[in-house]
Amino acid sequence: MNRPIRTLAIGCFVLFAALLLNANYIQVFKASDLNDQNANKRARDAECSRQRGPIMVDGQTVADSVPTKDALKFRRTYRFPALYTPVTGYFSCLYGTSGVENSQNSVLSGSDERLFVNRVVDMVGNEQPKGGSVLLTIDPDAQRAALQGLEALPGESRGAAVALDPETGAILAMVSEPTYDPNVLATPDIEAAQQAWKRLSSDGGKAMLNRAAQEIYPPGSTFKLVVAAAALSDGYAPDSMVKAGYELDLPQTTKTVKNENGGNCGGERITFTQALAVSCNVTFADLGLKLGADTLQEQAEMFGFNEDYLDELPIAESDFPSDVNEPNTAFSSIGQYDVAASPLQMAMVAAGVANDGAVMRPYVVAEVRSPDAELLEDADPEVLQQAMPASAADDLTQMMVAVVENGTGVPAQIEGVPVAGKTGTANSSPDRPPYAWMVAFAPADDPQVAVAVLVEQTGVARDEITGGGLAGPIARDIMKAVMAP
Repeated sequence: MNRPIRTLAIGCFVLFAALLLNANYIQVFKASDLNDQNANKRARDAECSRQRGPIMVDGQTVADSVPTKDALKFRRTYRFPALYTPVTGYFSCLYGTSGVENSQNSVLSGSDERLFVNRVVDMVGNEQPKGGSVLLTIDPDAQRAALQGLEALPGESRGAAVALDPETGAILAMVSEPTYDPNVLATPDIEAAQQAWKRLSSDGGKAMLNRAAQEIYPPGSTFKLVVAAAALSDGYAPDSMVKAGYELDLPQTTKTVKNENGGNCGGERITFTQALAVSCNVTFADLGLKLGADTLQEQAEMFGFNEDYLDELPIAESDFPSDVNEPNTAFSSIGQYDVAASPLQMAMVAAGVANDGAVMRPYVVAEVRSPDAELLEDADPEVLQQAMPASAADDLTQMMVAVVENGTGVPAQIEGVPVAGKTGTANSSPDRPPYAWMVAFAPADDPQVAVAVLVEQTGVARDEITGGGLAGPIARDIMKAVMAP
């Protein structure tokens, strides 16, 4: 064989081998991922004709597949749509999946590798595969309290609430308002589903967006907890005397930082605890300058900022910017400038303080089971970061208790239960009202629940919007629901 023919033969062999390897890679290793893609209409049509597994909360089915007489044989049905949609998401034969319906699609549809034996049995019996079940971590009472609290706000309210188990990271409540009914997308009536999708997609209220995890907002004074954590870890104590007063002159600019109410927070020098209780902007801007932007960014990232930490639901990464100059470091220290956080993120900050400084990775799926109830997977709590020393977390807890006992967080008080909290009122732009925040955990001496509540919009006059007044009572009711015997 002459040299050119030999070279051509070797080249053809290499190409054939590469084609064979790629075909096997796609058909064996990537098959599951490709099947789960929303764009895969063929796989989705097959799933629509089989019995999809249930999604459950506290033993009660909240999403199930109901037999029908049409060609698809089953229809996905959501029994408490307004209550659980931000977590369950939707399943649609036209538009695919979202939320837990998407992240747990392989189990719910019956195509998961762990259900191979079940599929073989179904095939031998000439039956369609059945999906497994997914149990969520949601506490129904806490979920209900969160939704009712947001719905009770005056006007066309928008907001979100999250509750976590500080010790494990389990999501006990996740609510977004306004929400929507996924049944209108699951309908077999194609025209009706298309009209519903068009209406929801063009809705200015972004009802299909899970505000609790997929949107980030200026956290305002709730971010002072991150600054306080950095300061306590750096040697400050609750009784340390810190700068207060009416305003703080900023370096490199003629701008100043002033307190929200125009006051002096109680004097030129006050205790660190009092500064947090009255939410003194001057104090925390000054502390931010002393600690430096790098320290604040590192502390924020220890709580989960700038990271995607949730596998089961889509989230927007909370942001603490890098390369911040000194004036903007001061504004960042009071939760302004380009600092932005989701309600889930701020609940994690509260939960981290409650859990001796250890921030747990959040999760919303407690168990996954096969169609015959065999346990396939259960949650394994994982420490995301040790955000601060336990001693510093204890100090910050006591400072947060003072916020609720005699500071801006009084509306979150629970009779007979010590509550640790922090309020926030964050300005975004002159043409829209401030955001109202409340983060808290209880009982402060034996934490069972950490919460974050955001009121994005409501029918209250601008000068009446406060974190304690609007978000505080909602946070209180969620905590009470979790702790109820």
